[in-house]
Amino acid sequence: MPRNAIAQSTKILRVGTANVQPRSSPNWVAFERRMSELGYVEGRNFIYDHVQIPNPDSWEALYREVVARKPDILVASGPEASLKAARAAAGILPIVMIAVDYDPIARGYVASLAKPGGSISGVYFQNAELASKHLQLIKEMVPDIQTVAVFWDRPSADYWAALQTAAPKYGVRLAGVEFGQRPYDYRAALAALSPDDRRFIIAQSSPFFFLDRIVLAEAAIHNRTALMSQLREGVASGALMAYGAGLGEMWSLAADYVDRIAKGAKPADLPVQQPTKFELVLNLKTAKALGLDVPPVLIARADEVIE
Repeated sequence: MPRNAIAQSTKILRVGTANVQPRSSPNWVAFERRMSELGYVEGRNFIYDHVQIPNPDSWEALYREVVARKPDILVASGPEASLKAARAAAGILPIVMIAVDYDPIARGYVASLAKPGGSISGVYFQNAELASKHLQLIKEMVPDIQTVAVFWDRPSADYWAALQTAAPKYGVRLAGVEFGQRPYDYRAALAALSPDDRRFIIAQSSPFFFLDRIVLAEAAIHNRTALMSQLREGVASGALMAYGAGLGEMWSLAADYVDRIAKGAKPADLPVQQPTKFELVLNLKTAKALGLDVPPVLIARADEVIE
């Protein structure tokens, strides 16, 4: 029986992933919740092999480790390094991707959104396309701002490049801070910036920033710095605001792909989907701590306000 056409009679579906986020992270909770809704019960007809990645150089080795345990389907989420490593290790195994901030068509992973071909399909979210929107929101929040600091690392390099392209439109200078070795020292990075350069920082697209969202928000508040995070969960952890797609939608869609492939569908025939819901989330408690008055027009437009 071909590995990419798993029969419905398969007693136990084995799904494997290597990921920066722990299994308890909101995205994977959403994935497992959707799998449960689809009838998969851990230990009865479903085994979920989740290996956490400690640093940006670990994807390849850990996907080989996951594949050695003979999963039926791989899930590769986050930056391109994840899908690249999964594809190198997978052989003929089908892969469900959640591609964040890279174009899987331009990079040769799928032929097109409508007809991906090959053994890969899933969800595609180009957060870098929102870079201009993020700068616009910052200017609306703090109209007189002249410099925005940007935290970036290897997984978020495409988003950093998109911000550099968009910045002249808004008349702001970007102060880029690159992170390399884990763990990232956010307090030291902020302390090294001048007070004018650290009025507002953007930390997006990297799964490591999301993993560190509580520590990152605490460091920003400690330095009286406004922080734009990638997702609602970052704002719930103390960032000032976020605008982007919801985690639940993307990872729930990934579960749907796993289910369809498990029941015999071929990834080649499953169109790639993109998120349809985007949300603006504000944290007024953080704004108060920073001494910021949030413009009423932003509050009125927000999908969620945390007080």
